[in-house]
Amino acid sequence: MDLGIEGNSALVTASSSGLGRASAKALATEGANVAICSRGGEKLEEAREEIDEVGDGDVLAVECDITDPDEIEALVETTVSEFGGLDHLVTSAGGPPSGPFLDTTERDWYEAYDLLVMSAVWLTKQAHPHLVESDAGTVVNITSTSVREAIDGLVLSNAVRRGVIGLMKTQAREFAPDVRVNAVLPGAHETPRIQELVEAAVERGEYDSYDEGLAAWAEDIPLDRVGDPQELGDAITFLSSDRASFVNGVAMPVDGGRLRS
Repeated sequence: MDLGIEGNSALVTASSSGLGRASAKALATEGANVAICSRGGEKLEEAREEIDEVGDGDVLAVECDITDPDEIEALVETTVSEFGGLDHLVTSAGGPPSGPFLDTTERDWYEAYDLLVMSAVWLTKQAHPHLVESDAGTVVNITSTSVREAIDGLVLSNAVRRGVIGLMKTQAREFAPDVRVNAVLPGAHETPRIQELVEAAVERGEYDSYDEGLAAWAEDIPLDRVGDPQELGDAITFLSSDRASFVNGVAMPVDGGRLRS
């Protein structure tokens, strides 16, 4: 299926690894020019090289701390200058620290809010004028199934990420009809983070093998497996395309059917 985004320009944050990287790769596969970012390091360049191989568009890698509004402003300006505009924004952020409520500090809450909510606020504020100029402007926020059903031991994610959904719902009405805004709610995907957790559990003797540990993550998933990050990227690319032109203000789970709500 031709999604009609060849030649479009997209910006995907927190995209040197995991779900952000897979999303950027999916957009590039469809022929979009893609800007990726992270705080820097070898992973960012590795991601740029990998994404550059899958499509005909250009790939731009920019170092950026998405908890710094000045750096976000520079990121958007650099992307627009390089590509001549911006059609699609995908907001992604690393997860906040895990832990129960009584173990979190006040500083933990402020840092999680900047990472998860304010980064999306600053990004959409900076990107909006450029998305309006596009005839294909979209925003997709990557959140978590924790916005629908709380996950034990993840109080910061459970509480703070829900602010992104409220933001998305508001922007979907305020930005329409010029720009569509949606969110995806990923469940368990085989990202480097999950790989590390499973490998650590194997080392502790909780599982006999990596495959056994990974299967444990899938026990409550009706499709009987965790997701491939590329599958989330494909869903985001669809939401960014004209094929989803009547989809706006949606919080779409991509979790193999685990959510019961």
